[in-house]
Amino acid sequence: MLTHRKRLFQLWRIAAHYRLDTHLPLADTPQLQPIAKMIKAHPAAWGKKHQPNGVKLALEDMGTLFLKLGQLLSTRRDLVTPDIIEQLVQLQDRVKPFDVDIVIAQIQDSKHGLGQSLNTLFTRFDTKPLAAASIAQVHTAALHDGREVVVKVVRPDIRDQIVADFELLRDMAQWASARIEAARAVRIIEVVEDYRQIMLNELDLNFEADNTTKMRNNFLGSTMMYVPEVYAASKNVMVMERIQGVPISQTQVFDDLGYDRAALAEKGLTIFFTQVFRDNFFHADMHPGNVFVEILPEETPEPYRHYPRYIGLDCAIMGELSNEDQMIVARMLLAVMNNNFANLVDIVSRAGWIPPNTDKHALTRDMRRTVAPMVLKPINEIDFAGVLMQILDIARRHHMSIPPQLVLLLKTLVHVEGLGRDLYPELDIWSLAKPILTSWVKEQLDPVHNMRKLREQLPELMLSTAQIPKLLDQGIQSMASQGARQDQQLREIQQIRADMLNDRRRDWIALSGFAISIALATQVIGWLSPIFYLLAICFVIWRILG
Repeated sequence: MLTHRKRLFQLWRIAAHYRLDTHLPLADTPQLQPIAKMIKAHPAAWGKKHQPNGVKLALEDMGTLFLKLGQLLSTRRDLVTPDIIEQLVQLQDRVKPFDVDIVIAQIQDSKHGLGQSLNTLFTRFDTKPLAAASIAQVHTAALHDGREVVVKVVRPDIRDQIVADFELLRDMAQWASARIEAARAVRIIEVVEDYRQIMLNELDLNFEADNTTKMRNNFLGSTMMYVPEVYAASKNVMVMERIQGVPISQTQVFDDLGYDRAALAEKGLTIFFTQVFRDNFFHADMHPGNVFVEILPEETPEPYRHYPRYIGLDCAIMGELSNEDQMIVARMLLAVMNNNFANLVDIVSRAGWIPPNTDKHALTRDMRRTVAPMVLKPINEIDFAGVLMQILDIARRHHMSIPPQLVLLLKTLVHVEGLGRDLYPELDIWSLAKPILTSWVKEQLDPVHNMRKLREQLPELMLSTAQIPKLLDQGIQSMASQGARQDQQLREIQQIRADMLNDRRRDWIALSGFAISIALATQVIGWLSPIFYLLAICFVIWRILG
């Protein structure tokens, strides 16, 4: 950690400047007292009082990584006090903007921008940003054909800071992994490395443009979600269709518009499971600033006016599971919903997540005690964070190993749970999820479905068969060359063994000659004694040179 001392001192100064010690819930968590005292002791805190918006301002000054952490916590009303939540919510789309001259330079840049002037690209460009987030800020504009668009521009010079912060985070993860079993259970080092790559990809808007287009194609014509169209993209700039919507956190607006919040919550959960299981391409950064609901026109027919679609935005961080992991997750969830914890442990065991000598009966008992009560409660009574912490504790005690991609899915579930808790607390996620999962598993096991997949893959398989003779010939040649290498290695081993035997024999001769010569030299008297000493030295020199 000493290598990061400059950054640590910088974070300490920022925390002191905004008096973060006055925002810590010391009465409920006295363990934070030492941290509060350390913050208060910094000279930057001297003479300063409590700042009502200090948490939000401090996270902005600390950098992008800390902004992302604040966005995650903004959905966790069960973990964070209401006054801090009010500050964290502002991080979703009201981060401090950067200068418009820099925005224009980024857009017109020939290497990482669009390489054209504003007048060539747009008939109107609004200099006041529509929103400013942790990675980029957004401006509204209009194309020459009249289409309204938003222009997303990456914040300048943030890559180096993100890389440096991840170096600090990786060292902290290594420290935790060496000392805390729960950290090893979730493979915390791999999680940090995966998230580092995800964050770096988020800085390249070409990735986001590709992800957005893919998700748009997945939901074309859908009554559940609409994804705007991307018109142009480069590394630092993206131009896409402008939409009219309301952030998912503004529940009062939904009530004023007459939207059915229960139906909206069910639709959101259905979208999540559809992304995970049907498309295997799910949004992994679902904080309220990225999830909108469309505003329907007044002329919309009455039956449909209360059932708007979701709008998918900011598709920079997406998750994918292997086919095997998809099936494992679906079977695990179904086992939990059916209260079949013996089957749950069997699934985990077959996935290779627990050591062979694990006490499965004890693991089943722990899982039943921890997870079973969760299935019987509505979402507003479920402490997801508490349950996840208990599951991680079980993983630590039973030496479970959780793959990093599933940790990303758990992070997404935390987001979904936080959104659902605000939107419609009485949502019964289990009764809604069970038929979706059951249908998906049946489809995967359906022989007709598998035959259809085989038929789709048949042309590729037929082309692959043309390579079989070549592969066989390569395999035979590889086996022959491997056999030749093994023969050569065997001869080398035999030679090494012979050399070792010769060396051992020479060691014994030299040692024996030396010992005998020294013994004789000490026994004889007169001129023969030096000769035997000289002979002993000759034996040593012979062994060294031999």
